[in-house]
Amino acid sequence: MRPLLVSVLATLALGLTACADGSHMACRVGADCASGVCNSDGTCGRPRQDAGMGTSDTGTTEMPDAFVVTTSDSGPVPDSGARVCSPDHDGTVTRAESPLRAGLYATFRIAEDATVSTAGTTSGGARRWDLSGALSGDHDERVELLSPDGAWWAGDFPLATYAARLSASSDNLGVFQVTDTSLLLLGVVSPTDGFTQTKLTNDPPVEVLHFPLTEGSSWTSSTTVSGQALGVVTAYSEEYTFVADASGVLATPYGEIDVIRVRSELTRTQGFATLDTRRTFAFVGECFGTVATVTSQSFETAMDFTDASEVRRLAP
Repeated sequence: MRPLLVSVLATLALGLTACADGSHMACRVGADCASGVCNSDGTCGRPRQDAGMGTSDTGTTEMPDAFVVTTSDSGPVPDSGARVCSPDHDGTVTRAESPLRAGLYATFRIAEDATVSTAGTTSGGARRWDLSGALSGDHDERVELLSPDGAWWAGDFPLATYAARLSASSDNLGVFQVTDTSLLLLGVVSPTDGFTQTKLTNDPPVEVLHFPLTEGSSWTSSTTVSGQALGVVTAYSEEYTFVADASGVLATPYGEIDVIRVRSELTRTQGFATLDTRRTFAFVGECFGTVATVTSQSFETAMDFTDASEVRRLAP
C-alpha cells in the first residue's frame, strides 16, 4: 500500500515572505508582522538563507529576504515581473498566495509516533496551537518540490507540475498538478523504476487543496487507485473529506504564523473491506503554504486526537 495522502499536506506549498521594514519590531502574533511570522522572543521574523523557502540546487538563486513570485491568470510563475508575496491577513489563502512550483524547498522538523495537542487553546475567542516544542525523535528534513523533467514516470503523468516525498517513513513521491483553483494528486511513484517499483494512478485525481481557501471551506474527493505497489498489481478506492474547520495562530520552531486549519479524513476500501482510515490536520498560511501537518494513527476515532503517527512543522 502507498503512504497516506494526508501526510503529503506538509509538502503542498513551501513559501516564506519578506518582513517589510522593522524585523525587530515587537509582536504577539504573526498578524502583527508584515512577514506573517512572530518569533518566540516577540520580534518579527525575517527569512534567512538557511531557513524556510529557497530555490533548489538546480536553480540559481537563494532568496534570503523574500519569496519572490510572479503572477499570471493561473497563479505564481517564476522569473518575470516579480513581486513579493506579503500576507494581507484577510483570512483567505488565494492561489496567488500559494507558491507551488518545482524547485522550491523548506526545512521541516519531523517526529513520528508523537503525542501532541491538536485541539489547541482558545482565549478571548482566538485559537492557538503550539507545535514549537521538542518531540521525541525530532529531526530536520529538507522537503523539496521536484521537477518531473527526466523522471522515469514523467510519461505517465504528462500534466504533472512537481513531485514531493510523501512522508518521513517512505521514499515514495506524490505526483501533483497545479491548476487555477486546485492542487491535485495525480498518483504516487517510487523514486526509481524496476521490479519493485511503485506507480499508482488516481482516477480521477484527488483535490488536495481548493482555492480560495477560507475558514468554512469544504470539499470531497473520491478516487480509484490502480497500478503497481512494490511491483505488485493492486487496486483499491479512497474517499476523502476536507474541511477548513478553524483559524488562528500556530507556533512552530520557525515562529508564530497565522493559519487556517484544514482537517482531512481518509477511508480506504477494497471491495467491502475497509483497509484503513486516517485523520490529518494541515495548517496553511498566506504566502507560506502548509507550515505544519499532524497525522493520526490508523483507525483514529477522536476528532482532536493526541496520538500522531507523524508531526511536521516549519523549522529554521
